[in-house]
Amino acid sequence: MTVKEFREKIAKGEFDKPTAGYCSGHVQANMVVLPKEYADSFEEFAKKNSKAIPVLEVVKGSHFSQTLAKGANLLNELPSYDIIENGEKVKSVKSIEEYYKDDFVFFLIGCSFTFETSLLQNGISLRHVDLKTNVTMYDTNIELEPVDMFKGNMVVSMRPIKKERVADACVVTSHFPNMHGTPIQVGYPEMIGIKDVQNPDYGDAVEIKDDEIPLFWPCGVTPQNVLREVKLPFAITHSPGHMFVSDKKDSDYYV
Repeated sequence: MTVKEFREKIAKGEFDKPTAGYCSGHVQANMVVLPKEYADSFEEFAKKNSKAIPVLEVVKGSHFSQTLAKGANLLNELPSYDIIENGEKVKSVKSIEEYYKDDFVFFLIGCSFTFETSLLQNGISLRHVDLKTNVTMYDTNIELEPVDMFKGNMVVSMRPIKKERVADACVVTSHFPNMHGTPIQVGYPEMIGIKDVQNPDYGDAVEIKDDEIPLFWPCGVTPQNVLREVKLPFAITHSPGHMFVSDKKDSDYYV
């Protein structure tokens, strides 16, 4: 199906799974929705921490994308949204139409799912795609540069890579700086505060085989960690792994 047909399927409530591996070759984006009073500070915070929070589009005074997918409705074209109150997720929903207010600002943020097509095209297999599960994600001890009330630590996604292909994976992903770029850590999860690599904080655990090394990339779930840290009264995010699938091609962001 086309990307537009896929988003229409989501809007009808007919698809509610993680989007990794779907609409291959199209940019996928994380999303954060904030009341206007917090938006400028968050935008500056994202700029100062752009490897973890690379902003692709900001939507103000509307709930329709203009850049990534012109006319796409951001209220119901993601498979799942998390409602955040005082920093904690209170529920996941398939539509945020009932929560929408005119002062909301939508941030669409680059996602590592985007470079997965290039990894696969280069013969680098991805277990979560093969298994059709959510990517594995962890909280870390990597501190972000604070701006006003926004502070916290980076979240990373992990993919086991064959030892002989680790350098190739680093090179391939380096061409997508707006989608987190190169890994932040290779092979040593404990160095970034991950005590049990088989017990992720988000997503699904996957096997790391003897001939593989875990690679860790900055992740667009980082804002969820930040919102929990600062206990913002209200916010909405995508549910981890349930992305906005855009009309843009991965190649549009290849550097």
